[in-house]
Amino acid sequence: MFGKWLGTAGLIGAALLLYATGNAQKIYYTQPERDDSRNTAFEIIGKVGQHILVYKDNNGDEAISIYDDQMNPVNRVPLRFRYNLLNVDFINYPDKFIMIYQYQYRRYVYCYGMMMDENANIIGQPVLIDSTDVGFGNLRHKIYSVNYSENKQRILVYKINQNKELTNIFYTFLLNDQLQLLNNSRVSLPMESKKDYLTGFNVDNEGNFVFVKVGKANNKDLAGEAWMVSKPAYEDTFLTATIPLDRKYVDEFKVKLDNDHHLSYAVSFFYDGRHNNVSGLCYVRYQYLNDSIDITRFIAFDNNLKAGARNGNPRDDAFDDYFLRQLTLRSDGGFLITAEQFYSSAGYNPWNRWDYLYGPYTLYPYYDFYYTPFSPWYYSPFYRSMGYRRFHYNDIAVLSYDPSGKLEWSNFIRKDQYDDQTDDFLSYQLMNTGLALHFLYNEPYRRSYILRDVTITPDGKLTMQPTMRSLDRGYVFMPRYGKQISANETVIPCIYRNFICFAKIQF
Repeated sequence: MFGKWLGTAGLIGAALLLYATGNAQKIYYTQPERDDSRNTAFEIIGKVGQHILVYKDNNGDEAISIYDDQMNPVNRVPLRFRYNLLNVDFINYPDKFIMIYQYQYRRYVYCYGMMMDENANIIGQPVLIDSTDVGFGNLRHKIYSVNYSENKQRILVYKINQNKELTNIFYTFLLNDQLQLLNNSRVSLPMESKKDYLTGFNVDNEGNFVFVKVGKANNKDLAGEAWMVSKPAYEDTFLTATIPLDRKYVDEFKVKLDNDHHLSYAVSFFYDGRHNNVSGLCYVRYQYLNDSIDITRFIAFDNNLKAGARNGNPRDDAFDDYFLRQLTLRSDGGFLITAEQFYSSAGYNPWNRWDYLYGPYTLYPYYDFYYTPFSPWYYSPFYRSMGYRRFHYNDIAVLSYDPSGKLEWSNFIRKDQYDDQTDDFLSYQLMNTGLALHFLYNEPYRRSYILRDVTITPDGKLTMQPTMRSLDRGYVFMPRYGKQISANETVIPCIYRNFICFAKIQF
């Protein structure tokens, strides 16, 4: 049932049946490199050919480190850009990878795409995708965003400008896997207020663009309106369908696409309007080619589920500290969600759920600039001025629903994580091996951490796996910045004596 997984690792096929969840793991570590401190910005590109590639940025000194299958260094290829990059995005294939990068030169920001092979040699010439006049100020953030389809055959590069009438102007550039331009559009999307927010961006295998627009309700840290939005691949228009909330409120939506049936699934926690407590799950199914919402359901959490969320007595606020992390589509048309209990405290900054999800100074832990806590853009200057802060990442809820939206089973992974000033080593990585979901997270152990592996099978059975072998002392893992690179392998960054290193775990 986990065989169809529409996540960052792509479609998990029948070959996964070769692997069993009880197999012992093998861990291979990279050795510390002189240039790579814990302040190095990085992104795990993935497996290309016979190599594993990692992009690194040391204060404008960019390079791609190449490792063999046992994480031994093969080469370190400098990327000699004339100007500092604002952002990079990578899309890896079996025999190549695409790097989409943007930089500012004088008053313009340029966005280029470049293909490279497994040895980080440039294939052909870089392709100019677009440029934007931004004036002579020095930018510190990206202008363009990148999404790609499940099969990686369609790549969408887009930027959004907002005018005085609160209309978002989208400039979209649809490319194929050879960086050939298939379509470019300029499309307007009206926003009802400054509090409206866009989330859940997805692109299907044909290049159709789907996301959610939410509108914050007056005097509430919640959304009182929501719309499913789609842009057909080769048309200059947005299709918008109102999600009937029936006087209920929602917050963050997670969105996944079913390419086979041209369906978009969106889920969010909902609130009944009388109280500010999470009441259950809002489930939406959207036929984006027809601009039609055929299913909207509000699935209330019963007392048993609320008791499980608090590991005690059922309470109305049982899910108030939980945030949706992943939405996984099952092969039978059902879906599975994971949610993690999270909260933080600071000396003089009050906790606000809306600001956490959507605010301009968001602490959202899966922020989409660099997949690293060390990027200079990861936290805002506002965050760094807040002084003392403690982060808490606790239990994980795993809920499985059938195609009609009925809860089939639920389970909870119990953990208790906290740290001061940083959450780099907290939270978890979800890895799908077809037969089970692996939840990898740090457990406090003798003033440090030990990496744990908890598996859940398609019928909801939870198993704490034995402690992993080769957990060398001195390596501290950062699981939530890891990336699954194959059916049974993942690469996780770690810190060793103030150096950034990488570990490949093979199941």
